[in-house]
Parts: sequence; structure tokens; C-alpha cells
Amino acid sequence: MREMLSALRERRFDILRYENKIAAAIMAVLLVLPLVVRNKVVVNVFTLILLYIILVSSLNVVNGYSSQFNVGQAGFYCIGAYTAAILATRFGLSFWVLLPISGGVSALASLLLSIPTAKLKGMYFTIVTLGFSEIVRQLCLNWTSLTRGPRGISGIPAPGFFGIDYPRSTFFYYVVFALAAVMLLCTKRVLASRVGRAWRAIREDDAAASSLGVETAKYKMMNLAYSAFWAGAAGCVYVFFQRFVSPDSFTLDESFNILAMNIIGGQGTLLGPIVGALAVNLITELFRSALQYRMLFYSALIIVMMWLRPQGLVGAINRDVPGTGAREKVRGGAAPQKGGAGS
Repeated sequence: MREMLSALRERRFDILRYENKIAAAIMAVLLVLPLVVRNKVVVNVFTLILLYIILVSSLNVVNGYSSQFNVGQAGFYCIGAYTAAILATRFGLSFWVLLPISGGVSALASLLLSIPTAKLKGMYFTIVTLGFSEIVRQLCLNWTSLTRGPRGISGIPAPGFFGIDYPRSTFFYYVVFALAAVMLLCTKRVLASRVGRAWRAIREDDAAASSLGVETAKYKMMNLAYSAFWAGAAGCVYVFFQRFVSPDSFTLDESFNILAMNIIGGQGTLLGPIVGALAVNLITELFRSALQYRMLFYSALIIVMMWLRPQGLVGAINRDVPGTGAREKVRGGAAPQKGGAGS
């Protein structure tokens, strides 16, 4: 038994070699899903899964590609959601206008957070993001003149699309799908750019990156702002999809839920958040009828993953496991040396 578990832990998967093709195949299946499945409940479930793909992928930009460890993604998600809800109900702005505005407000909030915490890292940065997320939720809960407090904001108008009469569930499915596809493509391009190389250099060794001329504080701020933008945009979609928003949707449990999907799928890869969001949400949906045991299975999955494969289902076997400082060996040789922004 011990040998079998050891073999599972040490097994070398070549998934990352085909990462782009696998991700494209999964997205292709999701693209045609509403055309094959006519059940609105199933379509709505996969709409939420696509929304989580955006949230988990945006968190992965920070936790997987820089030395920061954010556990407060629900805070930026909440800012985007309430920005959209308030502007839609009070000023009548449309969904299409609010989508970039919500992302921009969340990104601005991340910059305001980054300025006083630019030099924090590790546990200290993690605690700050945790506190930030709860502060945002408490503001939404208690600033009743603006957010209606625990009653939430309802009556959010349904978005129009050139006056076309469309099935609501299918419409939102493809809106979230398009946003997820754009987010993944943009992230892939950014990671291949000089900015992405700087993020990876900071992840490998921020002191070495700084000595090579990388402005670590600047790139960390850009990293968090990019992540927050997509979380805010996801919040806007969520509000118009549910047509209601309240602080209960953005508790610390939601932050840890997003974080767990990222860890289970695999940090530091584009494919990991997709697999993590699909795996966790499908498992929880399968056990929805046994509500009292659903979280038990969810927790057991996390424990098993941390035991057998701490880098995640499709995590990079030749990279540091975030938060552990441990690096596995590449097949046939030692792990590559840490490098600068061009690594």
C-alpha cells in the first residue's frame, strides 16, 4: 500500500506538455454544451462553473505566478458585484457598460491596497488580503444607505442584446463563456510577455529578480490589479445573472472555496483552474442531495490531494509548490536553476 501511494505521489504526468490543447478541448465541449443539454438547471450549473473558472484563474495569476498568496479574492468579487448593482439600479447603466467599470473599480481598489503593502510578502500579505476581504463585506453589510445592508439589492434589470428575445439561461451561459475565454487568452498573452516573465522571476526568487533590475513592487501591484479586474468583472456578471446581491455571497467561505479550487486544480498553470473549478463544482453538485455530507466529501478531497499530489491535479511537477518552498525534480535530472525575468 505504501509503495502504491509513493508511486502515485511520484508519478510523472505529461499533461502540461499538452496543456493548451486540453484546455481548448474542454472549452470546446463547454461551447456546445447548451446546444446538447436542454435542461435549464444543468445549463445554470455550468454557467456558475464558468464563473468560477474566471475567479479561480484570476486568483491563480497571483498565487501561481508571483510570490504573493491572496486568500481574499471574494473581496474584489464583492466590489465588482456591488459596483454593478448600485450603478444599475440608481443610474440605469447597462450591463455592457458596467462590465469594464466593475473590473476597473476592483483593480483600483487593489492598487489602493497594494500601495501601503507593497513590501509585504508571505504570511503578512496573506493576512492583509484576508482582512481586506472581510472589511469589504462588512462595509456592504453596514453601509445601508448605499448597499441596503443585509437586505441586499434587488430589481437589477435584465441586460438587453440588440433587442433580441433570447432564453435567459442560454444567454448568460454564453456571456460567461465568452468572458472566460477572453480572460484565458489575455492571461496567456500576458504571461508570455515581459510582464509575465517578471512575475515568474519574482515567484522564483524576488531578491534575485530585484538584483537583476526587476521593479518587484511595481510588478506585484500590476499582478494584483490584473487579478482584481477579472474578479470584479465576474462580480458584475454574477449580479445580472442572479438579479440580486447581498453580503452573504462574499463571506470568507467563498474566498476559501475559490482558493481550494485553485489548489486542487494546480497553481501556476492555465489548465489547473479549469480542472479545479470543474472537479470541485461537479463533485459538490453530485452530493447536493446529501447536503449534510457534501462539505465532508469536499474537505476529504482537499486532504487527499494535499497528501497524494500537493501540486494539484495538473500542477507543474518541476515547479515550487506554492507556500512550501519545495521543488520536485524533473525527470532525468535536477530541477532547473532559478533565474531572472527571462526565465
